[in-house]
Amino acid sequence: MHPHVDAVIVFRAIQKGASFSKEQVRQNAVKAERQYSKLISTLTRAGLKAAGRRGVSQGQLLVMVTCPQKVLANLIHCERHSDFLYGLPMSKLPSANDFESGPLSPADRIRLIHGFISSTPEDGGLGIIPGRIEWGLVESVMALHDHDFNDHWIHLWTRRRIASVELEKIRDQFGDSVALYFFFLTAYTRALIFPAALGVIYYLFGRPYSASYSTLLLLWSIAFVEWWRLQERILSIRWCTRGSWRVEKRRADYLPSFPWWKQEMRMMAGLPVILLFAIVLAVISTGIFVLEAFVTELYKGPGHTYVAFAPTILFSLLVPRLLAMYQRLATNFTDWENHEHQSNHSWSLSLKVFTLSAVNAYLGLALSAFIYVPFGETVMNFVQSHLFTDGRRALALLDKFNIHFNATSHLGARGVGGKKISAVGLSLWEWDRKNARRKLNSSRLEEQMFAFSVTNQVVDTFTAIGLPYILRAVDSFRNGKGFRNGNGKAHGKKKRVAFDDEPVGHDAHGREEREFLERVRSEVVLPEYDVFTDYSEMVTQFGYVALWSTIWPLAPAMALFNNYIEARSDAFKIAVHTRRPTPVRTDSIGPWLESLSFLTWLSALTNSALVYLFRPPAQQEHELGTVVDADATNESQHHRQGLAATRELLMSALLIAMLASHGYLVMRAVVRHILNRAIWTGSREKKEAERVEREMKDKYLSSLGQCAPGENGALEMTGEWATFWETDEGMDDIRKMLKDA
Repeated sequence: MHPHVDAVIVFRAIQKGASFSKEQVRQNAVKAERQYSKLISTLTRAGLKAAGRRGVSQGQLLVMVTCPQKVLANLIHCERHSDFLYGLPMSKLPSANDFESGPLSPADRIRLIHGFISSTPEDGGLGIIPGRIEWGLVESVMALHDHDFNDHWIHLWTRRRIASVELEKIRDQFGDSVALYFFFLTAYTRALIFPAALGVIYYLFGRPYSASYSTLLLLWSIAFVEWWRLQERILSIRWCTRGSWRVEKRRADYLPSFPWWKQEMRMMAGLPVILLFAIVLAVISTGIFVLEAFVTELYKGPGHTYVAFAPTILFSLLVPRLLAMYQRLATNFTDWENHEHQSNHSWSLSLKVFTLSAVNAYLGLALSAFIYVPFGETVMNFVQSHLFTDGRRALALLDKFNIHFNATSHLGARGVGGKKISAVGLSLWEWDRKNARRKLNSSRLEEQMFAFSVTNQVVDTFTAIGLPYILRAVDSFRNGKGFRNGNGKAHGKKKRVAFDDEPVGHDAHGREEREFLERVRSEVVLPEYDVFTDYSEMVTQFGYVALWSTIWPLAPAMALFNNYIEARSDAFKIAVHTRRPTPVRTDSIGPWLESLSFLTWLSALTNSALVYLFRPPAQQEHELGTVVDADATNESQHHRQGLAATRELLMSALLIAMLASHGYLVMRAVVRHILNRAIWTGSREKKEAERVEREMKDKYLSSLGQCAPGENGALEMTGEWATFWETDEGMDDIRKMLKDA
């Protein structure tokens, strides 16, 4: 039986990978000794038990912290009184014996102790906050996994359905934030059954770009978002977390005296930065799109097979670096905005980061749908013309320096605009417009949707599950510890160093302690869990389904299958590849609900435009600029007519999209009203919350000596008019009337 550890404080006495002079080493050692003594003293004065052990690497110390029952009872008492004062839903009125009045889950215990250690002294905490000047050597404060629960969790999922482990148990282990994510994931996965079945039916038996499918898909999107809005309200009441932001601890970097208008100005100052990065990303993505869709198709010179990989290589080199740079800048801007609570800070940062992620995710499909298909031939001719012009300039520059090639003799071949081109130009690029037109891929949209719906999700699953195994195995092998799996079990010869502070006996107690310390060290090296990544994946996937599945109706079915695996992979990631999540009280999925609402509104625009633009060819065979007669005698005139028809078609599609936007507002109002009456009004959670609130107020008034209505009893009147109130003639008068009758 290992010791009970509520928290582990990672302390770095010596900076990793740094080289110092002897004097600097001595100064750093003095600083580390002073700060470590302060750390232990702060913990023990607060009534906590603390003991240090050596960490994974040299200079790292792990401070194990446990909280006695007396201190924990005081933390519970303070929190429940705070919840009562700020109006949070409560099942019981705070009392002197709060510890015995209700059960305390492991997540609540970790949350209270972690908050006590890392919150500011103004909020009743110890102020041990990683990264602050006075605690510069404290790297993190973390909790340890319950491996028995994790093993049971994963074992059930490998053999049974996902609901085998109730969400309440997940909440008891990891807190409200993680439980709310899994509840959202489960609800969203079940909601996908309807569009998945609908998509399969329309894919097999319906017509492409069906207006009825798009309408039903939009109704489903609105219904799901509005249903979830009510569902998270019900959950927040059931979990007693509604309004939890009122009792949230303040951020350590928050400046209380900061004027509100300055904060608003700073938040507005971030908008031009977001716009700038969005424009840069759009320019890069558009350039890569033109290179991939047109230039590589026109190139037929040496190595044309390998040139086709150039767009992918450029995307891999440029876009991730730009997004990483933007995320660092967005984090700095959000810190600069001076948010009081971490929830507000996370809300602002999530909106900033997801904005650019959405542009990166959906821009390629938008370019294909609204540029490639309507204007593909025009863009192809434009690219051909520029390639010819640039080729002539390059040849002229070579001639200027008297550089000639044997293959550059003019053959009189007619190129773009009837001009002569060289044999080199003729051999490198496709100049014939008819051949170039045949290279336009009519199924490009469907192929892109397949890539986003299937290929990308497979890669994301491998990145979340398989890649951490490989990285840890390589790191373990470099350190001479053999290959390790996710549970810290080594394969191969393992080199181990016994520290002086570790028990070296062969008794069972010594073995258990060594195994426990080895497990703690294996968890310390893991990264922290961030629910932002998981929410971002699901909301992005919802966007693909709601915005673009009209192109490929099988996308919801692929999303449904992916989410069946995603729920298990996310749980496996939490249990094996990350530290135990720090429990956080929350009553909403935060900015992701607004993102879902925005994507639903945007889907009304995109679906209506897609249906109008790409309805079956029998209805618009001569409207799109890319639909031309190859045997037309006057190709130029036909092209101009097709281009004019395309412009007219796009203007009509824009008008229809605007009308669909207004229709969305009406549909959302109707759906919201119906769901509110059907789910929220008269619900058990609403009645229970009102009943508990009344009972608590009645008990509170009773504790003050106030009588509730109906409990006043008989009151004795005194004074000179006392006899007036003792005489009642009403009953005598009624009896007299009855007697006369």
